[in-house]
Amino acid sequence: MKFVKWIGLSLFVAGFSFFNYFFFASDYRLTPDGAKGHLDDARAALFLSQSGDLIDRTVASQFDFVAELKLTAARANKKVEHDYGIQESELQKLLEASAPVFSIHRVDSLWRDSTPEHEFKRKAFRDYGSWLDGQPVTIDQLTLVADNIRQYAVIPTFGFDRYATKDLLYSLTKASSTGPLPKQPLFFLLLSVGLALVGALMFIFPKLARHPGIQNNGIFFQAIKNTGWLGVLLGSWLILFYVVLYFYPEYMVNWIILVDPVSRWISGHEAGRFFLYGFIYTLCILVMGVRFLIHYRHSSYHLWRTASVMFFQTAFAFLIPEVLVRLNQPYFDFKNIWPLDYSFFFDYRLDQLMANGSLGIFMLVWGIVLIVVAVPVLVYFFGKRWYCSWVCGCGGLAETLGDPFRQLSSKKISAWRVERWMIHAVLIFAVVMTGGVLYTYFTGSSQVLFFNSYDVREWYGALIGAGFAGVVGTGFYPLMGNRVWCRFGCPLAAYLGLVQRFKSRFRITTNGGQCISCGNCSTYCEMGIDVRWYAQRGQNIVRSSCVGCGVCSSVCPRGVLNLEVRDEANRFGQPVLTGNNGVVEEGRA
Repeated sequence: MKFVKWIGLSLFVAGFSFFNYFFFASDYRLTPDGAKGHLDDARAALFLSQSGDLIDRTVASQFDFVAELKLTAARANKKVEHDYGIQESELQKLLEASAPVFSIHRVDSLWRDSTPEHEFKRKAFRDYGSWLDGQPVTIDQLTLVADNIRQYAVIPTFGFDRYATKDLLYSLTKASSTGPLPKQPLFFLLLSVGLALVGALMFIFPKLARHPGIQNNGIFFQAIKNTGWLGVLLGSWLILFYVVLYFYPEYMVNWIILVDPVSRWISGHEAGRFFLYGFIYTLCILVMGVRFLIHYRHSSYHLWRTASVMFFQTAFAFLIPEVLVRLNQPYFDFKNIWPLDYSFFFDYRLDQLMANGSLGIFMLVWGIVLIVVAVPVLVYFFGKRWYCSWVCGCGGLAETLGDPFRQLSSKKISAWRVERWMIHAVLIFAVVMTGGVLYTYFTGSSQVLFFNSYDVREWYGALIGAGFAGVVGTGFYPLMGNRVWCRFGCPLAAYLGLVQRFKSRFRITTNGGQCISCGNCSTYCEMGIDVRWYAQRGQNIVRSSCVGCGVCSSVCPRGVLNLEVRDEANRFGQPVLTGNNGVVEEGRA
């Protein structure tokens, strides 16, 4: 069996190495047809006119190619600013004609021609400068109007604003990739991901030869499981992967090309970066789920809940949304719940759902019912475990891919205090952001009190949706344990936890007389709970952070801990304990 294990490890390393090599494997050559296929006629003509010698030239590095695309887009923006932007000389003429007070009608005399440039300037100045009408003006006020026109009208209408540039870099880099990989993506997918999958399974299956039950020996003696060099290396790779995925997808187009055949087979469309992510995410849960099933096969509870997260991720999070797209229906994950699904109330999603007839309305109602009814009712009967340990994709990845790192979660009181502040701050952030988004949707005004709703939702998406949930939430598995996002950032976990803490029949009961203080329960608690503290005192565990994974019970050699559902009477089990200073330790009470 050791021979099979080492062969599997070798195949996994080979497949993973191929996968990383393919990141750099292609050359890039942009053709006029490639540009025209991803831009409207006007922008394509503008881009091609500013492309210099980039067209039909082979570039060996995607970094050099993307840099040249950025320069071309910048030159294109300079041109449209010159053609359609309001020049300083024109502002001086407006200022001279504005004595004693400015009249908005003066723009008609300044830009009187019927050319597209003059027509645009007349309309834009009326739209952005009407607030100056009837009052004395200064050159600074006129310059402010001109800058707003350039930023919010000229560039978005004729050039490439920040969002259009990001789309441009990604789409043209993907369309320009040349070489063997774009011609035979399925072959190279099997050579990399396929080889890694076979190797991982060959490495995992020999564990079946061991006796059932969790072997606790040596978990802090492996470099990958105790923040050693291998764990730091893996964590660094995961962090870089998420940074590129969320912020620089134009550099990972070769990986996206690998999964194009799979995407076309399922949804009928070419793959995007989030299809690649969903594909890898699902494979990780399935393969590491097999490991979890073998590792915890002595417990029917773990077998069922692991099968559950594998099913929900594969069916509800990956396959069903893609099939809906193939059927020309909205992409929709039926198990995702606001505020974890923070974009659920965004204008484009609400418009899309309501534009898709009865199915779209059902999706909208389904999402609201999950938030308002399902969460409190199910948490009351089953605790937050029904979602965090049985359904959630984030929890599913943490329980499977992250299982080898669960012992790294900090059990310090200081970490618990930071956790309480951070996770509830993110929940408040999500509520404020969503309130602003809905206010804008119904009123049309983006200014809500002292903030702009579009700015807030953009910051939330970058900081929380991408940075915290992705880069930190998964990248820090080998550094801080597998539930960093669930402990410190998930707003849905905070919502579920509030209900569980104060209105739930679920708790972990303890038998203090049987506890031998071995510490296995605390070591294996992925949520950073010092379970032994409760067990030594025979105190029930009712913590808002507990996800009910049940591993503490499984590793207990004396059967001290049990996951139970009881009536709410005396739900805390005993009087609140106080420290030497008389202050209630709320999280332990």
